[in-house]
Amino acid sequence: MNTTEFLSLSSAIVPERTATVFEGRRTSFAELQERVNRLANGLAGLGVGAGDRVAVIQVNCPEHIEAYFAAAKLDAIYVPLNFRVRANELEVMLDDCAPKVLLVGARYADIVQSAGKKVQTLVGLEHGGGPFVPYEELLAGASDEERFPEADEDDTTIIMFTSGTTGVPKGVMLSHNSFSSYILSNVSPADPDLDERNILTVPLYHIAGIQSVMSAIYGGRTIVIQRQFEPTDWMRLVQEERANRAMMVPTMLKMLLDHPDFSKYDLSSLEVITYGAAPMPVEVIKQAIRQLPGTRFINAFGQTETASTITMLPPEDHDITSGSPEEVERKLKRLSSIGKPLDDVEVRIVDEDGKDAPQGEVGEIIARGQRLMKGYWNREDATREAMRDGWLYTGDLGYFDEDGYIFLAGRARDIIKRGGEMISPEEVEQVLQSHPAVEEAAVIGVPDVYWGERVLAVVVTRPDQQVAGDELIEYCHQRLASYKRPETVEFVSELPRNPMGKVVKRQLQETYGEAAGG
Repeated sequence: MNTTEFLSLSSAIVPERTATVFEGRRTSFAELQERVNRLANGLAGLGVGAGDRVAVIQVNCPEHIEAYFAAAKLDAIYVPLNFRVRANELEVMLDDCAPKVLLVGARYADIVQSAGKKVQTLVGLEHGGGPFVPYEELLAGASDEERFPEADEDDTTIIMFTSGTTGVPKGVMLSHNSFSSYILSNVSPADPDLDERNILTVPLYHIAGIQSVMSAIYGGRTIVIQRQFEPTDWMRLVQEERANRAMMVPTMLKMLLDHPDFSKYDLSSLEVITYGAAPMPVEVIKQAIRQLPGTRFINAFGQTETASTITMLPPEDHDITSGSPEEVERKLKRLSSIGKPLDDVEVRIVDEDGKDAPQGEVGEIIARGQRLMKGYWNREDATREAMRDGWLYTGDLGYFDEDGYIFLAGRARDIIKRGGEMISPEEVEQVLQSHPAVEEAAVIGVPDVYWGERVLAVVVTRPDQQVAGDELIEYCHQRLASYKRPETVEFVSELPRNPMGKVVKRQLQETYGEAAGG
């Protein structure tokens, strides 16, 4: 199914319903469809055609949504760019995707120009002059005539750059089917009698943000857009707009729960919070379940290369308040899992020879299905490495338990090899984070002449709490095999993270790895 049909269907079924809310501006589905048509015709007038790239660098705003569907109507490819990048990083991405048109927010005009790379046309989302074509003038001067795409469902519709936590970002090619296969299996179409409201906080250069938009447009849901996450504004928007659904990363949820004004806002409208993109500390989700008793939680695991979710821990597994003691204990254990595979995707865990790993043994998570990426843009070697015999090798390690739930064991590149033993950083991190004085922790392997690698923990303590490194080492020793316990503990005020809340372990390796070696 071509994704432009998502908007066509909703604008026909619920034309007067509000499609987007953004800083006081409300746009109906019918109005959104008209603006998309005008933008598509305006872009066509700038020379955009099938296969051309239309890139955007801007915080969350309705123009992102308009740009995607307008590009798709022209069979062009939408490229959302990370607005937090530096000029040299932006230069690499622009070189790679070579956009015909770049839509630019006002605050990013300087970095775009300093990148020193020529884009055929720059469209200013808030500009009134210079080298930028004004966005609203482009729409005003264009026809609202409907355009009908010719792209096949397997054609690329989005290039989304990976977060680059371990190196230069790669452009992931996602097709129309990458989104429609998931949405048609998991989301109900627009219903005139069902009025739902999503609050959108996850950045739209991230797969979770794009997937949220696609699901909301197809489902006829109102999208309440927040430029960037800020806890007080988020709570205000939920209260005022009576938002029903939210997608969050663990750091966002923790910031809400710890906010001094959390209890002052009415968040009772929240029916579902989906979380993912980074590991969720068990203590944080337990706190969320307690403090938001009317909300159902879903842990969604996936990555850009899988067009978002491939496994899910559903709401019933988050119900830790009912059942027998044995059932509650099982559910508490499952809170640290990523659930089970969805019906529209196959998931296996394999050893180094590509054979299925026995139950309980760690291997690499691989996936197969219609919605996997087509490959990496301009990266044939990287594509061949990741895609083998129709299976995507995710680089994530994990294991199946006896009930078919998957537990993560870290990234393949992060696994610690100490004296021939394989150590999962996530396992050690979960133990450290269960200590009452520990706010969060990251575990890495550092060079060791004798063992090859040894375990180093980087720890952030809770406010007004103190704990010695030796105490944490002993705490782990009592709960883990001796070779898994940290041998060194470093205390920091905060961990380095990328915009989606993932700890950038490459930076920790650069800081502690070399100093620890020798």
